[in-house]
Amino acid sequence: MYAVIRTYLGKGAKQLFVLLEERRSDVEAALRTVPGLVSYTLLNTGDGGTAVTVCADKAGSDASLKVAREWIQKNAAHIHAESPIVTEGPVIVQIK
Repeated sequence: MYAVIRTYLGKGAKQLFVLLEERRSDVEAALRTVPGLVSYTLLNTGDGGTAVTVCADKAGSDASLKVAREWIQKNAAHIHAESPIVTEGPVIVQIK
């Protein structure tokens, strides 16, 4: 498995997460198209937020980055949020 974490901070991050919460069913539908999706978590930190995606492999995680970027471009470009900080790597342990 492979995970990617996107952390949104700074300009527009808070407004972006307000919109993501309002449109959570659209966000969920978009992420469900990612091949090999294992899990997706979106959390609001008050001043922005973090998205954690776990996929079967790196290709799925790369696809999740593309899906997220395209969703934001299509639905939240007017917010002008800063690009996320992206952290990624192989999953060592996952407990469900």
